[in-house]
Amino acid sequence: MHILLTNDDGVTAPGLLALKQALEPLGRITVVAPARNYSAAGHRKTMHKPLRLEPVQLDDGSPAWACSGAPSDSVALALLGFVKDRIDLVVSGINPHANIGQDLTYSGTVTAAMEAVIAGVPGVAVSVDEARRPADYATAARAAARVAGLIAQHGLPPGLALNLNAPPGPAQGWRATRQGRRIYRDALVERHDPRGKPYYWIGGEAPTGEAIEGTDFWALANGFISVTPLQLDLTAHAALPILERWWADSAA
Repeated sequence: MHILLTNDDGVTAPGLLALKQALEPLGRITVVAPARNYSAAGHRKTMHKPLRLEPVQLDDGSPAWACSGAPSDSVALALLGFVKDRIDLVVSGINPHANIGQDLTYSGTVTAAMEAVIAGVPGVAVSVDEARRPADYATAARAAARVAGLIAQHGLPPGLALNLNAPPGPAQGWRATRQGRRIYRDALVERHDPRGKPYYWIGGEAPTGEAIEGTDFWALANGFISVTPLQLDLTAHAALPILERWWADSAA
């Protein structure tokens, strides 16, 4: 099995190294990850400037490639031919914060896995719900290795990625979950530079969420590993009849 490993925290992030070491027994690992932190970059695609790949060495001495672009750029370059041999699975992480609920729309960790799915390769995003520093990646790394092994054994249906979130310590078990709902408490923070010109931060309090049973948020809140299947189709199918009624009513 040939696994492409990436992340959104940068190629030198400790979560990437922990994930690589956990996945090594499954086969060959190739690392292509951003040269710097791209947290909350979303599904960014670099189109108006060249991308560069530089060889680097991880802390365990193993080789990797540092990409000047975003996580999805790293995956795209690898799958489009920079990595010559076939890649069987893309794994992104380990992110040192949970990616649940609406976080998925912001997360470079998750969108790297979705970029793999666009290219027809299974993708897994891996995060740990960890507020401490340094983060404890052990549970998430073991869980990712288990999921990767199951994908090697069973495969994934086309168009699907998996979003894995682990608790910071020993897990109570596993749960297949649906995407929950984050509650954001963002706030605009205005400050002024020495010349009196305003600048802004997006501040506020840490997000929480609705702990509804069956959701990713509930699973983490109760100490379970959460695995959520994601798809590229964002269509709200239940809303299609509503729109059809709009057109019908407006034509009457």
